[in-house]
Amino acid sequence: MAHTHRSRRPITLDALAEPHWSDTERAHAATVVSFLQGLMNDHDFEGVLRAHGGGAYPQHNRAIPDGVPGVVGYLRALTRRFPEYGYDVKRIVASGDIVVTHSHVTLRHRDIGNEKKGFIITDTFRLEDGRLAEHWDAIQPIDLTMRLVVLLTGGRIANANATF
Repeated sequence: MAHTHRSRRPITLDALAEPHWSDTERAHAATVVSFLQGLMNDHDFEGVLRAHGGGAYPQHNRAIPDGVPGVVGYLRALTRRFPEYGYDVKRIVASGDIVVTHSHVTLRHRDIGNEKKGFIITDTFRLEDGRLAEHWDAIQPIDLTMRLVVLLTGGRIANANATF
C-alpha cells in the first residue's frame, strides 16, 4: 500500500519550469516530475512501475539495481524504515534529452524546509523517446544522521555500471 504524501510535498512543474524550454524539454521535465512525485513523495510504487517501468534504465548509483524495478525495490525498503521520506525539488534544468533536478531530501515530514537536516540530491536523467533511459545522482548529506544513513545504505554495489 502506498504512503500518500501528495498534499504535503507536491512537485509543481509550473513553478519550476523555465520559459526558454522547448516543448520536448518541458515534456521531459514533466516525465521526471511524474516519476519523482510517484516514487519519492507519494510512494506509489505500483503506479511508478506501470507508468515508467518499461525499457532499459541503467542506474549509475552503484547502490541501486538497474531498471525502474530496481529503484522501486530500493525505495520500498527505504520507506519501510523511513515512511515520511520525500523530495522537495528546488530546481529543474532541462536541456535536450537531459533533465537535472536539485532537491532537498528529508526522512521526516517535520524536517521539510530545515536546511540543517536531510541531504541534497542532484539527479540527472537521460530520456529517450519520452521515457526515462538512464540515471546518475550525487548525494550530499547535510547532518550527522544523514551521513550515517548514506554510509549504511550506500556500501553495497548492486550494479556493474560506471559512475560516469
